[in-house]
Amino acid sequence: MNITMVLEMAASAGDRAVATAHGRSLTAPDLLGLARRAGERFRQHSAVLYLGANHLAYPVALFGAAVAGVPFIPVNYRLGERQLEVILARHPGALVLRPAELDSLLELPEGGAVEPVEVPEQDQDSVAVVLYTSGTTAEPKAAMLRHRHLITYVLNTQEFLSAGEQDASLVAVPPYHVAGLMNLLTNLYSGRRVVYLDAFDAAAWLETVRQEQVTHALVVPTMLARIVSEVPGEDADAPSLRSLAYGGARTPRTVVERALRVFPKTGFVNAYGLTETASSVAVLGPEDHRTALAASDLAGRDRLSSVGRALPGIEIQIRTEDGESARAGETGLVFVRGGQISGEYSGGSALDAEGWFATRDRGRLDADGYLFIEGRADDTIIRGGENIAPAEIEDVLLAHPGIVEAAVIGLPDPEWGQRIVAVLVGSGDPAEIRQWVKDRLRSSKTPDAVVFRPELPRTDTGKLLRRTLLAELETAHA
Repeated sequence: MNITMVLEMAASAGDRAVATAHGRSLTAPDLLGLARRAGERFRQHSAVLYLGANHLAYPVALFGAAVAGVPFIPVNYRLGERQLEVILARHPGALVLRPAELDSLLELPEGGAVEPVEVPEQDQDSVAVVLYTSGTTAEPKAAMLRHRHLITYVLNTQEFLSAGEQDASLVAVPPYHVAGLMNLLTNLYSGRRVVYLDAFDAAAWLETVRQEQVTHALVVPTMLARIVSEVPGEDADAPSLRSLAYGGARTPRTVVERALRVFPKTGFVNAYGLTETASSVAVLGPEDHRTALAASDLAGRDRLSSVGRALPGIEIQIRTEDGESARAGETGLVFVRGGQISGEYSGGSALDAEGWFATRDRGRLDADGYLFIEGRADDTIIRGGENIAPAEIEDVLLAHPGIVEAAVIGLPDPEWGQRIVAVLVGSGDPAEIRQWVKDRLRSSKTPDAVVFRPELPRTDTGKLLRRTLLAELETAHA
């Protein structure tokens, strides 16, 4: 079984447009023909490294690699030369597709048709895609996604050609992000056209939604924050937009609440997943968002901070520090299991003997199965023997009217082991901000210091680079 099955099924259903960028669209038969032609070229190589931004060549290269029977490896095109050389050295014999070469993949032969080519025999365990993790707490790893992982996710979450003929999904996340990959596969299978935005800009995003009559979209938290800031009043004027999914990092509740107000007719979906899980494993759906926003009780409103419940075919387990299953509401380490879960790197599998993957996130499940993520286990601050989740303090800080962004980290302390430092974007009196936290939590979770910065270091997909921030502050306080 090969992901080309998804494209072949779409092509067999007719000439529906499946991808748009820079004013040009490809139908499913067009894409299949281009992929077959590219596959002939790719067969002499060990892999295909894609170094471009969002472009119509992206799906051509992905499926061309599948036709050729070699892995597809989309790489961050913003990497420095040294970082790129390290990755290239890991893939000898790979074809490197740079921006200047992408348009050549879109040239159909005269007459427009490409004869079917034989796809090499592959079992479902062949490696389809290699994605490099963002490396926010360690060096990036090469995550291996096999054909069966990708196909399982598609079949478990989508119905074939279930979308309307005018449905369109706007993709602004970069092509080396797992969400970009799975968005293409799921939309192709469901029959929804993918509209690519090669570089994110909030104003351009809103204009594209209106011009292309976009019905579905996917953003990361920093994008969502900029989009809602771009809206001058209380209505984004995007009537076609029926669904807006966000994920990839923690999203401030204030941003979500603002988004729900300015997109009043849009259904919101908070998706939680990792590169190693082949996209989402849990989602908080539109009804959950509206119910939480309208709730009068604190517990009901808190559900807006949840990432939802497990998707079909996924099991989620919370384990305590001693490896036992946690009770409902008890915080522990998040483990996931299911057919889409890879949990494999170039050095081998990270699954345990029973197929569970350790996400390295801390979280809890409530009595109704809603998952709450409290941050990376590596981020936990240990102060005076107490484990403190930065996310809890960050949420309180972000509720302060003067705070735009917040990061809480632990710096070494000879008395307490670690002291709590709040690094903030915004304005305010440090003493008043500390009191704000103390009034809402308790003394042991009150920041020992408050530092203001013009911005926080983040990846291109909005994840906070705590390692970078910690190193900068340790140097400043050395």
